[in-house]
This record gives sequence, C-alpha cells and structure tokens, in this order.
Amino acid sequence: MNIKNYYKESGEGFPLILLHGNGENHEYFIHQIAEFSKTHRVLALDTRGHGKTPRGDAPFTIAQFAEDLKVFMEKREIKKADILGFSDGGNIAMVFAMKYPDCVRNLILNGANLDGKGVKASVQIPIILGYRLAGLFASKSPRACHNAELLGLMVHDPNVKPKDLRKIRARTLVIAGTKDMIKRSHTELIAHNITGAELVFLEGDHFIANKRPEAFNEVVERFLQT
Repeated sequence: MNIKNYYKESGEGFPLILLHGNGENHEYFIHQIAEFSKTHRVLALDTRGHGKTPRGDAPFTIAQFAEDLKVFMEKREIKKADILGFSDGGNIAMVFAMKYPDCVRNLILNGANLDGKGVKASVQIPIILGYRLAGLFASKSPRACHNAELLGLMVHDPNVKPKDLRKIRARTLVIAGTKDMIKRSHTELIAHNITGAELVFLEGDHFIANKRPEAFNEVVERFLQT
C-alpha cells in the first residue's frame, strides 16, 4: 500500500524538511516550526507508521523512510531542500542525502548514528531486550508488533559505513548533546567522514532541540544563513 505522509506546513521560502525521531511525530519540533518558518517554507513530516501517517505494507526500515521522503518531495515538486533530522530522523536524512545528493542543499544531523554500536550501552541494551520481548508477542498483539518494529529500527538500522558518508555533498551540520545517548566519539566519526561538516555539541542530552530550543535554534539558524 502506498502511503501519504501527514505533515504540517508553515512559512515561505526555501523548503526546510523536519524529520522527527523514533516513536514520535512532527510535534517534536514544536519549538522549531514557528521559528524556522520566518525564513523557510517548513514541512514537518510524520514518517511511515508514526503520528498520523499510516504504516502501509512496505518494509519498516530507514531506507524505506528515505524513499518515502523522495516520493513526498516529488509530489510537491520540491527538487532540493534543506533537511533537519533528529535521531532516527537524522538517520533518514543521512541515508537520503547519500542516495540523493542533488536533492539536499543543507543537511542538519541531530543525534544521528551509523549503527547500534554508536548508542551508549546503557541505552542500547534495554532497547535490544525490549525488542526481543516485544517480538515474542508480536504475532498475538498489534501493539507488541508495532513496538517490535519501532525498537527494531534502533537494533537493525541504519547500517552505514563511515566511508559511505563521503557520498554526501550537502553542507552539513552535525549536532548533539554533551550528554547524548549517542557516543561522543561516534558523533565525531560521522562529522569527520562528511566533507567539510561542522560539528557542534550543546550542553544537554539527546533531546536538546526540545529541551533547549533557543540554543539549538540559534546554532541551526546561523548555519542555514551562512
């Protein structure tokens, strides 16, 4: 089944697409939409199986979400956009920028990771255990099945090699919290392998865009306006 991504649109100007994290929806960016719409045409999506976007029957993977984004842009005749992705949204943005480099002008990766090894063990181990537990009941409970798919994204996806990041041609900002669930060394690895990428750490945890919006927005706006 083909799906249509639910989204909120605000503002005018060059397109800026916002991609939320695992288990969330476009409302994660409540503190960014109004601010960024002053200078951009902001489109905040609900990804497949999240928020008000249906699950459909395609694979529930980061790669599929990236293909969904390509279709979303084509239907709206958006040939190129700035893309800001948080967590799994950052992973979608990263995979999309590698496969469709001509479609991205500026790329902001917030709390992204190349694979499960990039997540701190204190976070990843409970995710793995939760995934296995949900999997035991997935065939009997739609809710457990959904939880298994969501957790499965963090266990199996993405699988990006550092050298593959060289396919990205967009100007890139890599941003994370000083106490992020993503290992600092892993965030540095991502930035190091994207040509010319800027790296910024803000005081805070994984959810800095939501918890410290003024500081986060200032860094992103400076990057976009440079």
